[in-house]
Amino acid sequence: MRTTASILHLDLDAFFAAVEQRDKPSLRGKPVIVGGTGGRGVVSTASYEARKYGVGSAMSGREARARCPHAAFLSGRFHAYRATSKAVMQVLRDLSPLVEPLSLDEAFVDLAAAGLPDLDVATVTEVGEQLRARVHDVTGGLTATVGIASSKFLAKVASELDKPDGMTVVPPGTELDLLRPMNVTVIPGVGPATTERLRRAGIHTIADLELVSEDELVRLLGQAHGSGLWQLARAQDHRPVLAERETKSVSVEGTYDNDLTDRRLMEGLLTRQAREVGARMRKNGYSGRTVTIKVRLYDFTTLSRSSTLPSPTDDGGTIGRVARSLLGDLDTTGGVRLLGVGVSGLADWVQEDLFGDEPDADEADEVVLPEPPRRTWPPGADVVHDEMGAGWVWGSGSGVVTVRFETADTPPGPVRSYRADDPALHRYEPPAED
Repeated sequence: MRTTASILHLDLDAFFAAVEQRDKPSLRGKPVIVGGTGGRGVVSTASYEARKYGVGSAMSGREARARCPHAAFLSGRFHAYRATSKAVMQVLRDLSPLVEPLSLDEAFVDLAAAGLPDLDVATVTEVGEQLRARVHDVTGGLTATVGIASSKFLAKVASELDKPDGMTVVPPGTELDLLRPMNVTVIPGVGPATTERLRRAGIHTIADLELVSEDELVRLLGQAHGSGLWQLARAQDHRPVLAERETKSVSVEGTYDNDLTDRRLMEGLLTRQAREVGARMRKNGYSGRTVTIKVRLYDFTTLSRSSTLPSPTDDGGTIGRVARSLLGDLDTTGGVRLLGVGVSGLADWVQEDLFGDEPDADEADEVVLPEPPRRTWPPGADVVHDEMGAGWVWGSGSGVVTVRFETADTPPGPVRSYRADDPALHRYEPPAED
């Protein structure tokens, strides 16, 4: 923990939904939910208007529709999110060379490297306000919430206190006064299981946690987790802002509309995912030793199994063989709704011919895999009509596409319906990224 409030955490408010409302004037001020459009989809982001009805991230689309049936459910436009995020990250890098992105919509900034005249509370407060205004300008009206404190942990906690479109600065020396009344769930890594263990021990707030010895927490939660919580309960966090975050794993997963019961089909899907993981690793110059599969059963029980190789690999065939062997240890007779393959323990070198005596990977891959149906006109997708111009898919079905013609720079526009095969209607194709 620093002696100055010099770490800033910026979080774009309801980012995906906010981008959709920006680009779709008719949705401004109305409930918008990104994700959850399919039978088994989950909510990625809900606008604040939808959150009033209890809709939140990671909620099933079915539950979200039950809570807020009048919301606009959109499939998401990642080209728009990436472009907006890129503009925001550039603003942050213009402020300081030390920017640590956590995702498309949040990042840490080291203000000690920003060349400010000083790091007094008044100075960093002014910088935070100017930054929020700048983000609003470059994003076309999106808002961000900022937290500024003496550590990453405190800055992230602070950025949650005045949402949306707010800012909290934690003056040095007041960190524990802020933390003590808070529930233990504000600490990263304290999920439902840890919360229940702490509750059984009579620990509910950070003030309660502060009274517990490190040895007792280690006995309760294990060495790494217990020691980490003991330190954070005392506002002890010395992690630096890292401009380049180390990639810890590469993974691919898929959720399926119908439960999978055919073991050979599951093996084929894992094989295809393993090839994609290998291709991504080679593209980025990675290799890895630990192969993990993720399996979500019909009843939402999620299982994972891992195996560590003697040397790193980036070969999709090798990854696939290990993944298939791990699947063999699991009982999937009730049906599987999600499968995934990941590789961790990343390195920058590869051991050649790791399984040189084994058969070619493709020998195990002779299976016809069903391609998931591609929705030509998913809700929210950008389209262009030869006469009407730019718009977005309001809905589709039974061979008909309904489009609302509007953009971020127009007022709410008219709605028109067309045949799904109308030659004048086209999906918008974003320009290729550099």
